[in-house]
Amino acid sequence: QVQLVESGGGLVQPGGSLRLSCAASGTILWINAMAWHRQAPGKERELVASIGRGGSTGYVDSVKGRFTISRDNAKNTLYLQMNSLKPEDTAVYYCSAEVVSSYGGVPRNYWGQGTQVTVSS
Repeated sequence: QVQLVESGGGLVQPGGSLRLSCAASGTILWINAMAWHRQAPGKERELVASIGRGGSTGYVDSVKGRFTISRDNAKNTLYLQMNSLKPEDTAVYYCSAEVVSSYGGVPRNYWGQGTQVTVSS
C-alpha cells in the first residue's frame, strides 16, 4: 500500500508565501505523474498543478506566475511553492500520485488527506 501525507499549510496574509510538501511512502517502485489539487468550501475540487516524472509541469491559469510545482524523485516527495497568495487561494490542498509498485504492475492513483491553506488579513 501507498500513503501520501501533505504538510506545510497554515494561515498567511495576502501577498505572503507558503511551501507545501507531500511525502509518499509504502511499496513504491516509481512514481509517474504527481499533482496538487484544491477544494474551497462550496466549490468543486480543481487541479492546481501537475508534474511528470521527468519534470514537465502544468498549471491552472489562476496560479500561473505565482505557484511552482516541483518534485524530488529520490525522496518521493512533491512540493508546491506558493507566492503572492490571494484570499481566493484559500482551500484544502491535496496531493495525488500515480504509483507503480511492482514490475509488470499497473499504475495506481493515490491521494493524500489534505492540508488547509488560509489566506486572510
